[in-house]
Amino acid sequence: MRKAMKIIRMLLCIGLPVFFFSCQSNNQEEKKEQEQALKEAKISTDLSDLSIYNLPSTWQTQDNKEIELKDLKGQAVVVVMIYTSCQAACPRLVADMRHIEKTVQAKYKDKVKYVLVSIDPEVDTPERLKTFAKENEMDGPQWLFLRSNEDNTREFAATLAVNYKKISPIDFSHSNIISLFNEEGELVYQQEGLGVDYSPTIKAIEETAEKI
Repeated sequence: MRKAMKIIRMLLCIGLPVFFFSCQSNNQEEKKEQEQALKEAKISTDLSDLSIYNLPSTWQTQDNKEIELKDLKGQAVVVVMIYTSCQAACPRLVADMRHIEKTVQAKYKDKVKYVLVSIDPEVDTPERLKTFAKENEMDGPQWLFLRSNEDNTREFAATLAVNYKKISPIDFSHSNIISLFNEEGELVYQQEGLGVDYSPTIKAIEETAEKI
């Protein structure tokens, strides 16, 4: 009997530390999960009702990576909606975006992202967007091309007050608007037109970047 009790005591001495270690490991994992959940909840509660980062849509980039709009949080974001097969307004809009990017002061370069969103996701695959970016000398890290499904594209366009409509199998009519969002995803400036004086837009971008 004494021998049996001695063996039990030895097993308890060996087993209890293992048990406590196991519990401690599980608690650490739970703590990490809770911290991550709190972090994600904080991101959501920090956003105002006016932020585009509240949109739950997912998008594909020209590098075929999936992102959410909230991944752009923390930067000034300049947005235009185009389609790559456009032969009318879009080439002018693209040229205007290049002009804006080149004119913004160098000290703000790392704080600004230039985003071109396709209104023709069926044609504008990530591969097509990648080719278009290279053809237009817009393949640096400051440039981002996005596509999603039709519903997400329509929802995003509505937040920018951009209207577009398919008028033929290959053509769209659409608004010509360049929009600026602050680091929280709130719309702070818009300018409409083609080949217009973009000095007010550039000023707004620099003022927004200065606050970041």
